[in-house]
Amino acid sequence: MQKKTHSPDSILLGLCVALLFAGIFILASVSAAFSLQKTGSTFFFLNHQILFGLIPGLFLAGIAYFTPIAFIKKWSVVGLLLAIITLGLVFIPEIGGKLGGAARWITLGPITFQPSEFLKIGFILYLASWLSARTQKQPALRKQSWFSESGQTLLIFGIIISVLGIFLILQPDIGTLGVIGIISIIMYFSASTPLWHTIFLAGSGVAALIVLIQLAPYRLSRVAVFLDPSLDPLGKGYQLKQALIGIGSGGIFGVGLGLSLQKFGILPEPISDSVFAVFAEEAGFIGAVLLILLFLAFAWRSIVIAKRIKDPFGKLVIIGIASWITIQAFVNIGSMLGLLPLTGIPLPFISYGGSALVAELIGLGVLLNISRRTG
Repeated sequence: MQKKTHSPDSILLGLCVALLFAGIFILASVSAAFSLQKTGSTFFFLNHQILFGLIPGLFLAGIAYFTPIAFIKKWSVVGLLLAIITLGLVFIPEIGGKLGGAARWITLGPITFQPSEFLKIGFILYLASWLSARTQKQPALRKQSWFSESGQTLLIFGIIISVLGIFLILQPDIGTLGVIGIISIIMYFSASTPLWHTIFLAGSGVAALIVLIQLAPYRLSRVAVFLDPSLDPLGKGYQLKQALIGIGSGGIFGVGLGLSLQKFGILPEPISDSVFAVFAEEAGFIGAVLLILLFLAFAWRSIVIAKRIKDPFGKLVIIGIASWITIQAFVNIGSMLGLLPLTGIPLPFISYGGSALVAELIGLGVLLNISRRTG
C-alpha cells in the first residue's frame, strides 16, 4: 500500500455520512409509533440502535480508519478466525440463542450480538489479503491447469468457502451464505484469476443453492411462493403480499413520515427485514428512489476509488466492502418488491440491528482509510 496519504475521498465520505443520517432518520420515522405500541416508549428502538449500534460502531470505525493498512492485512487471518470461533459459539446452549429456530445469536450478560455480521467484514479482509498475496504470482495464476498455481488457488478458495458454508448452513443462515458467496466470487474475479474459475465457481454456487433449497421444505415453499404469491397468501406469501400493499399505498409522495399503517401488526418485521416497504409507504416512490440512488452512488464512488488504488490488497478490500453493502441493499429491496425470494437479509444502515450497524461502520472505516491512499 502506498505510504503517501491524504484526506479521505470527500464524495465517499459524504455518501457514508448520508447513509448514516438516512438510517437514523428512517428508523426514527418508521419505529416511533411502533415502538410506543410495543414498549410504551416512542424512541426505544431508536435509542437502542444509537446506544448499541451507532456509538460503538463509530468508535470501532475510527480505530479502523487510523489503523495502518499493513497491520490490517497482516492480522486479517486472526480477525477471520475470531469470527469463525464466535460463529461456532452460537451452538453452545449457555451462550447461544435461537430466534425462529435459527441459532444466530450470542448473549454475554446484557450484550447480545450476531457473529455472522462480523464474519462478513472479517472474511472480506482475509480474502483480500490472501488473494493479493496470490496475485504476486500473476504468470502462474494464468496457467490453465488444475495442478498449476492457478488450480491450487481455486482449490484453496473452495475449501475456505466450504468451511464457512458449513457453519452458516448449520445455523441455518442461507441468506448470509449467499451474500458471502457472491462477494467472494466478485473479489476472486477482480484478482485477475482465469475467467473459467469464476464461471466454475458461479455454477457451483447455483448448484449448491438448488440442493440446499431442495433439502429444506420451508426453503422450497418460500421459492414457490416467490414464483406465485397467491399459493399461500396468509402463510408464506403473507409478508410479500403486505410489503407490496405498503409500497403501493405510498404512491408518489407517501402517506407521511411516521404514518404507515402496515407496521402496526400487519407487515412482519417492520423495522428490520421489511423496513424498506414501510419507508416506501411513508415517503412514497420519490423517497424510495432517492434511497436506492444513494446506495448506487456509494457503489459507483467505491468503484472509482478502487480503480485508483495501485495496491492489490486495498483494491480488493474496497471491491469487497462495496459489494457487501450494495448486494445486501438490493437483495433486501428486491425481496420487498417481489423480485427476489425473502431472505431475512437486513437493509444496510437502515434496518434495526446493532450487530449489523457496527460491522458496517467498521467496513466504512476501512474503506475511508484506504481512500486516503490513492494517487
